[in-house]
Amino acid sequence: MAAGKGLMKQVQLSEELTDFMGKATSTRAQITKKIWEHIKENDLQDPNNRRMIIPDDVLEPILGSKKLSMFDLTKRVSDHVLS
Repeated sequence: MAAGKGLMKQVQLSEELTDFMGKATSTRAQITKKIWEHIKENDLQDPNNRRMIIPDDVLEPILGSKKLSMFDLTKRVSDHVLS
């Protein structure tokens, strides 16, 4: 995929996502990668159903406080992408 398009396009981030990422712009690919790294490093997947994510205090401002499916992750992140 060409740089600057689709998953590689630089986007503006919400304040909550900026706090998590440590910068005000990023690509969707970088955002997804960093969130999954955090999920794996902090063992935030339901042990009985690894497709379910249990947000911690760090991810709660972005993903909400309730358990969510990994398939809903993109939708929740999209709510924090401003452009």
